[in-house]
Amino acid sequence: AFEAGDNSKVSVLKPLDVVTTASALGDAIGALQTLPGTSTVAEDGRLFVRGGDANETQTFIDGMRVFSPYTPTTNNIPTRGRFSPFLFDGITFSTGGYSAEYGQALSSILLMNTIDMPEQNKTDISIMSVGGGVGHTEKWNKSAFSINTSYLNLSPYLSLFPDRNNWIKPFQAYGGETVFRHQFKKGLLKWYNAYNATNFELEQDHIDTDYMIKYDTDNRNLFSTLNYDGKLNHNLSIETGISVSHTKNDVDVADSKINTVDDGAHLKLKLTYKLDNHFKINLGSEYFLTNLDENHLHDNTKASYNLENSILANFIETNWLISKQFAVKAGIRASNPKTENTWSYAPRISLAFKATKKSQLSLAYGDFYQQPSSTFLKYDTTLKSSKAKHYILNYQFKTAHRILRAEAYYKSYDQLTTYSMTNWNDINNIADNGNGYAKGIDLFWRDNKTFKNFEYWLSYSFLDTERKYANYPEMSQPPFANKHNLSLVTKWFITDWQSQIGFSYNFASGRTYTNPNKVGFLQEQTKAYNNLSFNWAYLISQQKILYASVNNVLGFNNINGYQYSQTPNETGVFERKTLLPAADQFFFIGFFWTISENGKDNQLNNL
Repeated sequence: AFEAGDNSKVSVLKPLDVVTTASALGDAIGALQTLPGTSTVAEDGRLFVRGGDANETQTFIDGMRVFSPYTPTTNNIPTRGRFSPFLFDGITFSTGGYSAEYGQALSSILLMNTIDMPEQNKTDISIMSVGGGVGHTEKWNKSAFSINTSYLNLSPYLSLFPDRNNWIKPFQAYGGETVFRHQFKKGLLKWYNAYNATNFELEQDHIDTDYMIKYDTDNRNLFSTLNYDGKLNHNLSIETGISVSHTKNDVDVADSKINTVDDGAHLKLKLTYKLDNHFKINLGSEYFLTNLDENHLHDNTKASYNLENSILANFIETNWLISKQFAVKAGIRASNPKTENTWSYAPRISLAFKATKKSQLSLAYGDFYQQPSSTFLKYDTTLKSSKAKHYILNYQFKTAHRILRAEAYYKSYDQLTTYSMTNWNDINNIADNGNGYAKGIDLFWRDNKTFKNFEYWLSYSFLDTERKYANYPEMSQPPFANKHNLSLVTKWFITDWQSQIGFSYNFASGRTYTNPNKVGFLQEQTKAYNNLSFNWAYLISQQKILYASVNNVLGFNNINGYQYSQTPNETGVFERKTLLPAADQFFFIGFFWTISENGKDNQLNNL
């Protein structure tokens, strides 16, 4: 559709795209990291977008805020998204300039929408080298219920393919998701629930100790959202919902214990008035409520922190198709955090010009605010919200089977959180006087027509960014920002082999780090990152699939960074240790069986 809105600029992925991307390992976040605008931070796993850190991206399910979207992890082990892509019919990823409907995100938003009404009853069974899962969907006249359960345990895998960690209790996770839908005469009610439990225990060496440092993590997360989308009359529609989140995290690191309970709630009401096919207006209000309880025990010294916070926000936005060639989307968002007790106003506008039947040019501007994380607010509730300004120029050429997108952008940052550190866990002098900028170009090309049964996409990002925040003594390029990122994703269905084969290649230029043996801050870079991954799905029969994948099939020796000693040796040199991935490669094999009413469905679309 021709419009001056988010969908004219964002990248939209289907579950098929997620799980058939070889390098993603079935994780939606991993698939999104092949798209332009993202940086490759292999040891972390979260989304870093256009020079922003991972906390600047917010996740929403059916329009409702997800307060804890990632599984817990520790040093040098990438995290994963908590949610299975199988229950979602689309994933929208916006790298900037998004609607006034969304707030508390300086850099990016990730929208995940659950399936409205399934077509039939079916059961999916998964038996994998790292665990298993069962899913079932039951459909009635006006209602449907889906459940998806999974269990993962890396013990058998690590016994065959040991990695560089000393595992005491390998990674183990279990959980499930449910979706209930009911179709009313003028609307749809959806109730989504997800529970996830994760635990692991391991030891890692450190350059400054002659003993291994123990990490023990036990995490529980419950997320639930209930929403309704319907029509009040011919011109007026309503979207309303509530989401709640409860996360309990117990972490033991060396001789320190940290116990955290993090609760959150989001309430939202949105009304849309459609005057005609050329003009509509969105009006809404939402309320965020969070509560953090944290207890620390270190060398018999106890410390407790409690943070209660809330944010009231209102937004209004118009969509106006002025002519067949020109459209405008303009709005404003007003937010009032409890800790600041003042309103901030964020205007946003997007203009689009349809150059030809297949191409359009758009221009966007917006102000975006985000409160400092609870990591800092628990110490100082007077901190102001960080602010970013987005300027975006976008060109898009699109046909039924091809799309070309080119985007240039500039972002300025203000009021970023800064602090000083006397050691790794002692934070002082917290303030909101940081600033920075990010500018660059993103290119994306996708084609599923040129070659028969073959689809591919190619993305490239150039990023120039510096910021003064955290404990930076000066403006610097942060370690999570690559100047160059390139991804190529291919998918080929070979009919004679009853197979789908995929390759994914990722390249990222080096990331900055500080070498204390030289003058300066973040003055050196690691070597470039390379990863070629492969997957193969073989149809044993119409509803049975054998699937295998290899991550980093060529075994590139990637480096995540370096760890330097806190004190120099007898010659005055700070010794260092190279931080390598936990494993250079990862192997996966699984059997997937679908039982459905029509006897034809299979999980190839999920693989």
